Amino acid sequence: MGYLAVWKVLEEIITEFRKKELPIPVTIMNDLKSARTMIKIMNADASHGETAQKTEEYLGTVEAYLVTEGQKNFATERIDNWLKRLEKANCETCEEKAEESRFILGLPRDQKWIRVEPLANLPSEKLKQLAKETNLSISIQEDGRMLVYGKAEDLKEFVKKMTTETNKE
Repeated sequence: MGYLAVWKVLEEIITEFRKKELPIPVTIMNDLKSARTMIKIMNADASHGETAQKTEEYLGTVEAYLVTEGQKNFATERIDNWLKRLEKANCETCEEKAEESRFILGLPRDQKWIRVEPLANLPSEKLKQLAKETNLSISIQEDGRMLVYGKAEDLKEFVKKMTTETNKE
């Protein structure tokens, strides 16, 4: 997870501070701990809204302090290395937002679901038709894939029909 990657890099930088016996304010340590707590909350909650914003705020505060103080006590190359690692970890955060969620908001608990990607030999229109025939609902997602949901037995039938359709050609 991207936020966790940033958190780990910041934790490693703090370890370097401690090896040099540099002081780290309690507020910075509290922010690092709070960020970790928020990351755990985000893992449990699919809606990241305010939690993600607060996590970024905590991580940003810690990063700003460590980089500023690090410039006074470490070589420029060392700071540049930290910044590169933090940038790489932040890029993982961007990718993380695109990851699939195992929890789908608005879906009744008693329903099962699968994600289906339309293919050349099985276009979205055909998938919609198959879903309708098997009493399933479809939701088109931002990435173009389809979320097909309904009763478990109906989903099994849908997958069988999809397999039959793709094997015809």
